[in-house]
Amino acid sequence: MNKKILIIEDEKPAAKAMEIKLKKAGYEVKAVLNGDEGLKELEKGRYDLVILDILMPVIDGWSVLEKIKEKGIKVKVIIVSNLSQPEDKKRAMELGASDYMVKTDSTLANIVDRVQSFLYPS
Repeated sequence: MNKKILIIEDEKPAAKAMEIKLKKAGYEVKAVLNGDEGLKELEKGRYDLVILDILMPVIDGWSVLEKIKEKGIKVKVIIVSNLSQPEDKKRAMELGASDYMVKTDSTLANIVDRVQSFLYPS
């Protein structure tokens, strides 16, 4: 069975590009455009991994991480954000993120590699 990935990203072109690249890599992928939709999706179904932006309308990524933790949802979360300060990464990890990637430093191939390293550790 394919691993399921949820992308929560408000920039539609970025979300679509990640979705296409991850589907080509063999994953089952769903993309939503804000944190509220993301949380609803997580409550409906089981996902193996979430790719989460921080700066989003409706509910931001920090709140999504807090809700995942509060609700005890067992899922790996990779943050992919424009926030590049060390304190942002520290906060994300404290809230339960598995990894933190800065968008400007990350190619789609980097993101796919990171996803694979979490879903299929060697």
